[in-house]
Amino acid sequence: MIQVDIRPNDLETIKFDRKHHPHPRVQQKMDVLWFKSYDLPHKQIAQLADVGDNTVTKYLRIYEQGGIEKLKELNFYKPQSELVQYTSSIEKYFKDNPPASIKEAASKIEELTGIKRSETQVRKFLKSMGIKRQKVGTIPAKADLEQQSKFKDEKLQPRLEQAKAEKRKVFFVDAAHFVLAAFLGYLWSFSRIFIKAPAGRKRFNVLGALDAITHELITVTNDTYINAHSVCQLLWIISQRYGKVPITLVLDNARYQKCALVTTLAELLNIELLYLPPYSPNLNLIERLWKFVKKECLYSKYYDDFDKFKKSITDCLRKTHTAHKTDLDTLLTLKFQTFTESQMKQAV
Repeated sequence: MIQVDIRPNDLETIKFDRKHHPHPRVQQKMDVLWFKSYDLPHKQIAQLADVGDNTVTKYLRIYEQGGIEKLKELNFYKPQSELVQYTSSIEKYFKDNPPASIKEAASKIEELTGIKRSETQVRKFLKSMGIKRQKVGTIPAKADLEQQSKFKDEKLQPRLEQAKAEKRKVFFVDAAHFVLAAFLGYLWSFSRIFIKAPAGRKRFNVLGALDAITHELITVTNDTYINAHSVCQLLWIISQRYGKVPITLVLDNARYQKCALVTTLAELLNIELLYLPPYSPNLNLIERLWKFVKKECLYSKYYDDFDKFKKSITDCLRKTHTAHKTDLDTLLTLKFQTFTESQMKQAV
């Protein structure tokens, strides 16, 4: 039996680490030293520390040769995949040609390297490279990424900074057209659920102005159409509430929002109309609110009456400052999704 004297100046460290070290293996090693400090037989130490007799000897020998810090080292054996040597070529190929499934990835890896691996092994290898399964998104085909970036940095961001400093009001404006129809969503269920699809094409139109900072929502609604008169009505409401400070409305290029009637009234009311670059819904904050409303009160729900349908949407919008405030404060941050040319190429 190996004879080891536990150094007195190590005892406090051993006592602490056997209970509080973040790794359980180190705690186990400290247990062995702690019990050894009481001159217990190795067999009893093995039982108390829940290790084998040989492991007790191994730990004590490491301590004897390298001290407590050497014993704390964790040197686990990590077998390396044969695919590692081909990481660069696999990464390069999958950046340009993302696989649709693990089966496809495994087949292509075998073709590129001559090494056949199971789908489980391939999945693990892809994760080690930082590749994960992600839902494909859409990017408007005509979006000008350079123009979007320039608009965001040179026009939108400076006004948002003024709004944060309470020197300006910035509202994001857009219209949502909620059609009385089946909005299909996901549910946790034992079997697939079907919902009734209402007949007809009745729709509830909401023209909204969302405060970029406070997330206050101002709306104009109807059951017919959103037009230039609707926009003018919204301008009047905003002017009456906040006419004493500079106001900017960020909005898209819908024809009824750029007509002479709207631009003339905006100039009269001293309201700046800041039009987004074409095909830039990713820069309009209120788009996230519309998605939230659909998820909250429309997905997987059936309304047999148009008035109930409208009431559900209206109630949801009225609760943006109460019941939904916490969720919306997290969702409506001023971090806008931007795209790169490489993402555009992958989507083609």
